[in-house]
Amino acid sequence: MAAETTAERSPQRPGTLLRHLGSRTGLALAGLWLLAGALAVRQARAILGKPVDERLPDLLGWLGDNGALQERGSLYEGVSPFTGTPLAGLVLTPLTRAAEQGLGVAWTFGTMALVVALGVVAVRALPGPLSPRARLFAVPVALTLLAVSVPVRNTFHLGQTSVLPVLLVLVGWLLTGRRARLGGVLTGLGAALQPAVLLFAVLLWLVRRREAAIATAASFAAATAVAWAALPGDSWTYWVHHLAGTGLGEPSDAVANQSLHGVLLRAGLRGPLEILLLLPLVVGVCWLALRRAVRYARDEQPLLAAAVTGCAVIAASPVAWQHQQLWVLLAVVGRVGKRSGDRLMWPVLVALVMSLTSDALVPKIAVLGPLGENAPLIAALLTACVIPFMPRTSETWDRPLPSGPLSRPNLMLELMLIRVGYWAYSYVRGHAPDGRDLAEGHGEQILRWESVLHIDMEHALNLAAARTPWLEAACNYYYTTFHFLVPLSLLAWLYLRRPGTYRKTRTALSFATLLALIGFYFYPLAPPRLMPGLGYIDTAHGPQDLEDPDFGALTEISNQYAAMPSLHVGWSLWCAVVIFLVTRRRWIRALGALYPLLTTYVVMATANHYLLDAVGGAIVVGTGFWLAHLIARAKDRHAPEEPETPEGAGSPSGPKDTGSAGEAKDAAVEGSGGDHPEEEGREAAPAAAEPARAAVAAGQADETKPGVRATVPRQSRSSAADEAEPGAEEGAAAPSAGGQPPEGGRRAPAPRE
Repeated sequence: MAAETTAERSPQRPGTLLRHLGSRTGLALAGLWLLAGALAVRQARAILGKPVDERLPDLLGWLGDNGALQERGSLYEGVSPFTGTPLAGLVLTPLTRAAEQGLGVAWTFGTMALVVALGVVAVRALPGPLSPRARLFAVPVALTLLAVSVPVRNTFHLGQTSVLPVLLVLVGWLLTGRRARLGGVLTGLGAALQPAVLLFAVLLWLVRRREAAIATAASFAAATAVAWAALPGDSWTYWVHHLAGTGLGEPSDAVANQSLHGVLLRAGLRGPLEILLLLPLVVGVCWLALRRAVRYARDEQPLLAAAVTGCAVIAASPVAWQHQQLWVLLAVVGRVGKRSGDRLMWPVLVALVMSLTSDALVPKIAVLGPLGENAPLIAALLTACVIPFMPRTSETWDRPLPSGPLSRPNLMLELMLIRVGYWAYSYVRGHAPDGRDLAEGHGEQILRWESVLHIDMEHALNLAAARTPWLEAACNYYYTTFHFLVPLSLLAWLYLRRPGTYRKTRTALSFATLLALIGFYFYPLAPPRLMPGLGYIDTAHGPQDLEDPDFGALTEISNQYAAMPSLHVGWSLWCAVVIFLVTRRRWIRALGALYPLLTTYVVMATANHYLLDAVGGAIVVGTGFWLAHLIARAKDRHAPEEPETPEGAGSPSGPKDTGSAGEAKDAAVEGSGGDHPEEEGREAAPAAAEPARAAVAAGQADETKPGVRATVPRQSRSSAADEAEPGAEEGAAAPSAGGQPPEGGRRAPAPRE
C-alpha cells in the first residue's frame, strides 16, 4: 500500500549526514538547516517580541477578559466572537485561566512543533524513489517553505488552530492497512475542527478504504455530538444559523476568503443567484478533484492526492481564510513537464503564490488586480481540476528530457521570475536608506572626486539641455521610455531567436541588477537635480521644494536617492554587449555602441546621474557578465561527457529544438556580414553539401564493418530505401506500418537534418 511504501522513505540517518560534512553537499545542507532555523527564530521573535496584549489577537481575544470563551453567553456573540467549531471552543475553554500565564509562549512553540511535524510527515509521504541528495534536502526545504508561507505566518500571527486539522487529516489519510481505522478516527477529528475536510471521507470510500471512511464519519459524528451535548445553543448557532460557520469572523466577501463563495460575493453576486451559481461550481470542482485524487492515490502518490482533495476543500468551503490554505502549498509535490527545464515551473509558482502578496505577484494594473487578489484560489482550482500531474509510470518521471544549454527556457517560469525580480528591485529601492544628509554628503563626495579628475561636466550639459527646448524634450522622452523598452524588447527577441544567448545574458543582467541593489542600499546618493544650491535643473519633473522633507510627488513612488550605480547606463551597456554577441553587421553594432553613450549623455543632461554613476553602471554589468561566465564554466565542468561516436556514424537525433536551430541559422546569416541572405545561401550550399557527401562515403566504407550503423542523409534515403541498413543485427524486427516498433524492439534513432 501507499503508506507502507512511504513509511520506508524516512529522513536521512545521522550517519549519512555526517558522511557529507565538509563536502559541498554538506555545506549546502547546513545552510538550508540554518535558514530554516533562522526563519523559526524570526517568527518566534516577531510574536513574542510584542506586548502581551498585542500578540495572538484571535486567541487572546477569545480567552482574555471579555472574550467569547470567558463569558457565559454564546461563543458566537460579543466583541470578539469565536470562529471555530463548538468542539474547538470546548477544547480551548480550559485554557482561559492560562491566558495571562505564559500561554503566548506555549502556544507559539506548540504551533511551531505542529508545523515541523507537518513538514516531516509530508516528506515521508513523497513518492519515490528518491535520490540520496533529495532525501537529505527534503526536510529543511519543506520546513523553509512552510515557514515563509502566508498560511503559517498568518497562523502564528493570529493564534489560530488551522495547522492541527491539516496534520490530523494528512496523517489519517496516510495510515493504511491495520492502522486504517485509526487513520479514519484522526480524519474525523480533523473534520470536527474544520468541517469541509469531510470530503476526505468520500475519497477514502472511492479508493475502497471503506473501514477508514466509516471510521471518519463515526468519529466526526461522535465528536460533534459531544460538543452538541455540552454546548447545545452554540452548536445550533454554528451548524444551523451560520451553516457550518458561514459569516463568522470577517465578512465573507473579504479578499482573505479564498473560496468560490468569496469570489462570487466579491463579483457583486448576492442571494439566490449566487447560490444557483455556487452549487454547480462546488459540485463540479469536487467531482473533478476526487476523480484526479483517486487516480493519484492508485498511482502511489498519496501526498498529491491529499493536496488535490484539500484544494477542492478550499474552493468548496463557504470560507477559506489565509490560515486554512495549507493544502495549496502541499501541491508542490506534483510533477509537471517532460523537460528538466519545465519541472521547476509548478513548484515555483505555488511557492510564490503562497508566500508573496498580490502586489508582488502581478503589476499594479487594474485589469490584473483580481488575478493577484485571488491567486491562492486560482492555484487551488488549478491543482484540483486542471494541472496534468505526471503519473509515476511515465518514462520521464525520474529521468526528464534534458533541456540543454541551447533550448528555450520555460516561458511561464521566466515571466514569474522577471516579475518577482522587478518587485524585489522596487522594494529594495523603496526601502534603502534615504536620509537627506547622508545622500547629499555622498553627492558632494562624488562631485569632489569628479573635480579632481576633471570630469565634472554634468552642470554644463544640464544647462545646455534646459536652454534648448527641443533637446530638453528629446532627452526627457528618451530617459522615460528607452530604459525599459529596449532591454525588454531585446530579451524577448533573444528568447524567441537565440535561447542559448538568452540564458547567458539574462543571468548576467540579473547579477548586474542585484549588485546595483546592493549599491543603492549601502551608498544612498542624491542625484544632481536634488543637490541644493548648485543650480541643477530637473528637466523632467520641474523644480523640487528641497526645504520640504517630502520634496515632491516622486518621493511617494520610489527612493530618489538610488543613483549609484546608474542602471540606465548599465542596462544600455548590457544591450550593447548583447548586440555585439548576436550580430556582425557593422551598422547594427554601431547603433549598439551608440546606445550606452547616448544614455550616458541623457542621464547627465537631465541631471539624474553623475558621470561616476555611469562608471558604476558599467562596473556592475561587467561583473555580471563575469559571474555568468563563471557559472557557465562550472556547468560545463560538471556536464556528463557524450559517448564517442564511431567514425562515419551519425549521432542519434533527439527532439528537434526550434530555438537552437533558429539560433544556428541566425548565426550563419549574421556571421556572413552580408546584406543578401539569398546569395549567402547559394554560396553556402556547396560547403553544406560536403559533410553530407562525406557521411555517405563513410557509410559505404563502413558497410562491411559489423556493429557500425552508417548515417545516411535525408536526401539520399530514397535511393537506399531497398537496401538493408549496414550494421543491423540479424533477426531484428522491422517497425510496423503505423510507425511503432514491434513488441520487445526499439525504434532506430532518426538522423538529424
